[in-house]
Amino acid sequence: MNAGAEAIAEYLGHLADERRLSPRTISAYARDLRRLEAFMQAHELADYSDLTPDGVRGLIAAEHRRGLSGRSIQRLLAAIRGFYRWLERERRATVNPAEGVRAPRSVKRLPKTLDPDEVTRLLQIESNDPLAVRDRAILELFYSSGLRLAELSALRWSDLNLDEGMVRVTGKGRKTRDVPVGRHAIQALHGWRRHWPELARDAEDRVFVGRHGRPLSRRSVQARVRYWAQRQGLWKQVHPHMLRHSFASHLLESSGQLRAVQELLGHADIGTTQIYTHLDYQHLAKVYDRAHPRARKRGSK
Repeated sequence: MNAGAEAIAEYLGHLADERRLSPRTISAYARDLRRLEAFMQAHELADYSDLTPDGVRGLIAAEHRRGLSGRSIQRLLAAIRGFYRWLERERRATVNPAEGVRAPRSVKRLPKTLDPDEVTRLLQIESNDPLAVRDRAILELFYSSGLRLAELSALRWSDLNLDEGMVRVTGKGRKTRDVPVGRHAIQALHGWRRHWPELARDAEDRVFVGRHGRPLSRRSVQARVRYWAQRQGLWKQVHPHMLRHSFASHLLESSGQLRAVQELLGHADIGTTQIYTHLDYQHLAKVYDRAHPRARKRGSK
């Protein structure tokens, strides 16, 4: 084992024994630091103290050309910075060459949504079977109130005020918020409430239960959403978070109230909510292209 590999092995041991990081995290650090080691060997850098900020930029540029994503490059930089902080502490390096080096800007992936017609088709469940009634209530509530999967799975009847059309949910960081429930979702929940006593046994007031009376797991909820998407002819990878995205983007398109959407979604930072403004701009651009006399039509020269 060469000196560089030995130093990396010692650092990974430090992460495991002193920092108590998970094996998965340590494996990610090891993978990133192997990139650093390979770069130094290729450039005949004998000691880690020989690496300069320009060298780190060269490594980042090379990995970017190979197709490493912006997020992965950010993680690589974090691994190098952490490694050099440890080297400084161990007096094996005097400068951290990765400090101040920035990763290429990541391209933000816009969340996928259903359009209103697709949502309508998904929610048109005609069956009166108790489980179908339950599933319609699940789908309506996801789209009506923009709940996270964990929030819906943990829901109890005591959290719902169907007379007032409100639901109280506990989100990330154990923060509670009150969210409106739409008319169609209220009707669907009343319908499920009539069937609930037939199935619920040890559900402890949990709203959504399975055929054996136990609370419905998150995985089961995901499976039912996929099932109904296929059953209703939506050949997309529909999942609970897509319904949350659809709720947010459709509400923002109609209202333009970014702060209100932030509150309804339970986002601590409005920057998280601003992703939906990009979806809104896409919608406006499509309207413009269809309607404006001077719009540049697709395929025109």
